[in-house]
Amino acid sequence: MRVTAPNFEQLERLSGTRDADLIARRFVDPALNRGRGAQTNKGSRFDRESREAVDDGWGMVEDLKPFETIEHVERARTIITRNESPDIGFDRSINAYRGCEHGCSYCFARPTHAYLGHSPGLEFERDIYVKTNAVEQLRRELADKRYRPRPIAMGTNTDPYQPAERKHRLTRGILELLLETRHPVTITTKSALVVRDLDILKPLAELNLVRVALSITSMDHKLSRKMEPRASTPEKRLEAVRLLSEAGVPTTVMAAPMIPAINDMELERILDAAAAQGARDASAILVRLPLEVRDIFREWLLRHFPDRVSHVMGLIRDARGGKDNDPNFHTRFVGDGPYATLLRQRLERAKERYGLNKTIPALRTDLFQHPSVDDGQMSLF
Repeated sequence: MRVTAPNFEQLERLSGTRDADLIARRFVDPALNRGRGAQTNKGSRFDRESREAVDDGWGMVEDLKPFETIEHVERARTIITRNESPDIGFDRSINAYRGCEHGCSYCFARPTHAYLGHSPGLEFERDIYVKTNAVEQLRRELADKRYRPRPIAMGTNTDPYQPAERKHRLTRGILELLLETRHPVTITTKSALVVRDLDILKPLAELNLVRVALSITSMDHKLSRKMEPRASTPEKRLEAVRLLSEAGVPTTVMAAPMIPAINDMELERILDAAAAQGARDASAILVRLPLEVRDIFREWLLRHFPDRVSHVMGLIRDARGGKDNDPNFHTRFVGDGPYATLLRQRLERAKERYGLNKTIPALRTDLFQHPSVDDGQMSLF
């Protein structure tokens, strides 16, 4: 049964009071929710009906099971996704998985699970779709003689090195194909599993065909576990920065997202640690709360920081024109107002102080070679 969220206007008024703890009890039992970020499993915005668990005094007929991961096989009809956003530096991306087990409550990709008929809450972390034909489909698309190469971004919607990758190795297969075809690629991840593929990333780097960004949101073990329950520890991510850098792979650090009054005070510390391990550039993104993410994030705040709900949301609204989220181009990633301005200034000064403003050459596109595809037809030439 899905559990609905409390009224958040009431929640913020009660923030820091005894009554807030009573509201928090309406969330999924932490014992059943271990290793997950979302606290409820509200249905998608497209559902016609919703259900709410209510304690009628009789207790449960049977014990609820923990939210275990369920994998769904998907045969992708296309694998390269195109976009025209002016806010991001790529026009195409690949996501071999839908959903992400890392469990970040603030993940902007959560609402995409609603299109699959799932909850953007716990089901986004539990119901993982695996595009088993990702490599095969990519080969077909790259083989099209009309295709013109530009860097493909991986890790734009869900992490390419989330736990499912250990089993399915789709990201590795894609990288092998990109090396074969001499195609440029950028990778964004929170997982130290990326170093498993150094044998592919190193030759890609030697041809100036790859760039990797490690997302590090906190150096605090306890906070990191709360923010990203199933992502690699901060130490393992820093080790990945070092190993990638030593292998000659251009590596940057992303202090993202920065959440006011939660982890924003760690910005300089994160950049300092990453620079010491060989990172060459850095960026920071203010937390975004589109659609269902707003309530999922506030539920997370109430569970872990019940005394800060009003304060955190107030600072976010100050940077978002008085709203919980700003979906507009040019401002959605950076925010506006005094708080957002100060965060940008801190980032620029920290980059200069720690030498994280090194020039990274643009990835090459002139080496690309169309792959061969065995389609059972004979060539005329």
